[in-house]
Amino acid sequence: MQGKFYTAPLPPQLSDSNRRIIETNTSTTRAYQIWKGSNRFFFGGRFIFGPDARSLLLTVSMIVIPEILFCAFVSQRLIDEFGNHLGNLIVGLSVALTVYIMLLLFLTSARDPGIIPRNPHPPEPEEDTGSCISTDWAGNPNGAPNIPPTKDVTVNGIVVKVKYCQTCMLYRPPRCSHCSICNNCVDRFDHHCPWVGQCIGKRNYRFFFMFVSSTTMLCLYVFAFCWVNIEKTMEAHHCSLGKAFLKSPVSGILILYTFIAAWFVGGLTAFHFYLVFTNQTTYENFRYRYDGKMNPYNLGCWRNIREIFFSKIPSSKNNFRALVRGDSSSVYNPSISMGHAMSPDMPKRSFDIEMGKRQAVAAEDFEDIHSQIDSIGRSERCGTQPRHANWDHKGNWEITPDIHMLAAEFGMQHGSTVREKIHGVR
Repeated sequence: MQGKFYTAPLPPQLSDSNRRIIETNTSTTRAYQIWKGSNRFFFGGRFIFGPDARSLLLTVSMIVIPEILFCAFVSQRLIDEFGNHLGNLIVGLSVALTVYIMLLLFLTSARDPGIIPRNPHPPEPEEDTGSCISTDWAGNPNGAPNIPPTKDVTVNGIVVKVKYCQTCMLYRPPRCSHCSICNNCVDRFDHHCPWVGQCIGKRNYRFFFMFVSSTTMLCLYVFAFCWVNIEKTMEAHHCSLGKAFLKSPVSGILILYTFIAAWFVGGLTAFHFYLVFTNQTTYENFRYRYDGKMNPYNLGCWRNIREIFFSKIPSSKNNFRALVRGDSSSVYNPSISMGHAMSPDMPKRSFDIEMGKRQAVAAEDFEDIHSQIDSIGRSERCGTQPRHANWDHKGNWEITPDIHMLAAEFGMQHGSTVREKIHGVR
């Protein structure tokens, strides 16, 4: 009779309210909504920008406003001097070039620059690797003390070192670097451009170069025809240069503005011409200085140009609109347990969801779970062992993933109470 009295009870069942909470927390979301980088997404993850995307407003205004002034105050005299057909063509070309530049700016700043997807776990250490482990690697918070910080790979017959990224938990491919602003590893990382608010990498460098060079052409175009307008004003009024500027002050302002801008974007265009010809990135040029040693990526001038401008742009390695399960494996740190402290960046990783807030859980719902765990603790103290229970060598109860998730949702604020109730008084 006593054996029947102590028949192991069935595992406690969650109430309907708690089940709804769990189903809500594990609802299907888009990948961009739980993205761990610092990027900003628009139109449901179709466009990806950097965290400083607001700088685009300044960039657009610095290009569009001078063009508006040119069309409003300078174009009419050009049309009168050169005739309707030629004058309208001059103005139309400047407008078309401006629209083309805006398109290139959008293609540069609103697309994936070549982000390398993160690994959910550190890679397995290679036993045959010859790389040395750094002295501070044993304290790696990601739990990968045996992973060498560097690894040798061969590129075009030349051995280059690739580094292990502790944030993305992967060995960066050659020419890849981690952008501290966007918090992503970017393939063929060139630099992070604040003027376009985006990293410049393998998938948008072509558009960035065309944007900078086209902006240089627009500056020179407006600069030249503003001088033409000043000369025509001097001829029409038989006046000096100073009086011509007074009669057409907008032309003088645009001449000064485009002269300064042309030096900036023109110098940047010349510098990137050099980088293209030698197949370098801005990051490599400033960090490695290939002038005095062999560049493993230099294929010759024409092959370098073909690689940059005429090769197929690779597809993005990320599907930001993919449906993912918003459970602990995708939102939270993979190594969460009731008996361990949470990661310092857990709040950011848990709630970094675009324009969405997690539903608040009522206190009585959580108390319901406490009462269920309390029943488990009483069963343990009475010497019972529920069916299908998983026990380790210390006799500890294994908390289900559902309880893990709810505990993480509450910030482990009741963690100590739960552990006392589970383990009992020893």
